[in-house]
Amino acid sequence: MAQEHEIKKDENIKIENVVASTTLDRRMPLDRIAIYLENTEYEPEQFPGLVYRLKEPKAAALIFGSGKVVCTGTQSPEMAKDAVHKIIDELREAEVDIETKPDITVQNMVASSELGQTLNLNRIAFELVGTEYEPEQFPGLVYRLDDPKVVFLLFSSGRIVCTGGRTYDDVQEGISRLKENLQEIGALE
Repeated sequence: MAQEHEIKKDENIKIENVVASTTLDRRMPLDRIAIYLENTEYEPEQFPGLVYRLKEPKAAALIFGSGKVVCTGTQSPEMAKDAVHKIIDELREAEVDIETKPDITVQNMVASSELGQTLNLNRIAFELVGTEYEPEQFPGLVYRLDDPKVVFLLFSSGRIVCTGGRTYDDVQEGISRLKENLQEIGALE
């Protein structure tokens, strides 16, 4: 697979959300963090983690007592990593002793794009292997690719949503394969 810096980014692909995670090598004192940091929600009876909202970069983090941190809401892997580093800095300011440099992993990217024409979802569901389509339940067709391992939602308007990719390359390659597969069955010009 090509490296990210070698691929020209497609202007038609918009990253909507990136989910990244890390594990800090210590237990988190969630009660104390909730008191010290603003923009937190912590109701252990409802949910075992603390929700911490950042304004810049705009993101939300779930911080668990185990030390696991899940960050969501950014529009690029770089922004997700910046958000996690900022969270760690703010935890240190809250006198939480964090010594290790975190290994941050992108778990999922959600992207959207437009194919530029309407789609006949009934035809696609009938002719393309790997689809699920139940219009009475949901207006989108679900299409799964194995390589790269991504899942698409296709809408009759031509709008698509891609999820499951861990890199921009996964998303871009997935969309390229989707277009090829739709062209093979005559569903895309």
